[in-house]
Amino acid sequence: MTESAAHPRESLAPNTMPLDSTAELLTRITAQLGAQLSHVQLNGVRRPMSSPILATAVSAVSAVSAVSAASAGSSTAGTGGPSLVAVAHGSRDPRALHTVTRLLDRVRELRPGLDVRLGHIELDEPLLPDTLAGLGDREAVVVPLLLGRGHHVKRDIPDAVAAAARLRARIAPPLGPHPLLVEALYARLTDAGWRSADNAGRGAAVVLAAAGSRDLESAADARHTAAMLSERLGGVPVLPAYASAVSPTVPEALRALAARGRHRIAVASYFTAPGRFATASRSAAPWIAAAPLGSHPALARLVLQRYDEARTAPYAADPRQLVTA
Repeated sequence: MTESAAHPRESLAPNTMPLDSTAELLTRITAQLGAQLSHVQLNGVRRPMSSPILATAVSAVSAVSAVSAASAGSSTAGTGGPSLVAVAHGSRDPRALHTVTRLLDRVRELRPGLDVRLGHIELDEPLLPDTLAGLGDREAVVVPLLLGRGHHVKRDIPDAVAAAARLRARIAPPLGPHPLLVEALYARLTDAGWRSADNAGRGAAVVLAAAGSRDLESAADARHTAAMLSERLGGVPVLPAYASAVSPTVPEALRALAARGRHRIAVASYFTAPGRFATASRSAAPWIAAAPLGSHPALARLVLQRYDEARTAPYAADPRQLVTA
């Protein structure tokens, strides 16, 4: 499986974007995406529409993120900025730690000189409290390698940061929802065998398999990602489903789509790394099943984007009072 297919472009011709900053362009593109996604129902079914703007916007987000990461890397190398503490969930599957390590290696390649560290919420070492304790009184930006809002983002991570009394830390939002994640999902589906002809097939559909949380905002984030992926696939229905906590489960979503006449159903793995939930979701697939997002280049760029966004935010007197946007 290759990681080069459908990932963001590595370069952009100079003098093609006369804006004050790439951040400004990303803000405009995000607003444009929001307008386009208003045409997509929450269950992932697309209302009839023409959306060349969305494809252009997604491509532009990818290109600008590549430029932003490259320029930021050259400007911050060796400057001793805040440490980036990436927070993974942790898994008993040994592939998870290997995958996250590869992802952070990509982050370091994009931003030479940046101190990048890893902490886990559970099951794997180092655990987040130990990573934070090792920073002493340094400055850090904590970036969850999680794909939506939920208990880990709202409670576990802020609690760990609050307990590290000497550390000056800011907490970034989770990685999702974001167009770069959609690009990575699309690439993983392509790696698994999805072809552009499937976009036009009336029998095709996708189940977006996520971990699941009882937090209502987490479910909203999954529906948002499903809607964006549906648009990226040209209107193919994308139904979010969950490996734990809430319904629909992946098998339930598969049955619901089959009842609607969709018999070529792919499973998109909305997980950062391999693990029990990702394996169970893939095993339920009646057709193709994509690999987790892993160390896809778009994910590495998104980690740095979250870091850059959070490093200029004010410190919270009590990180446990943070409301993640």
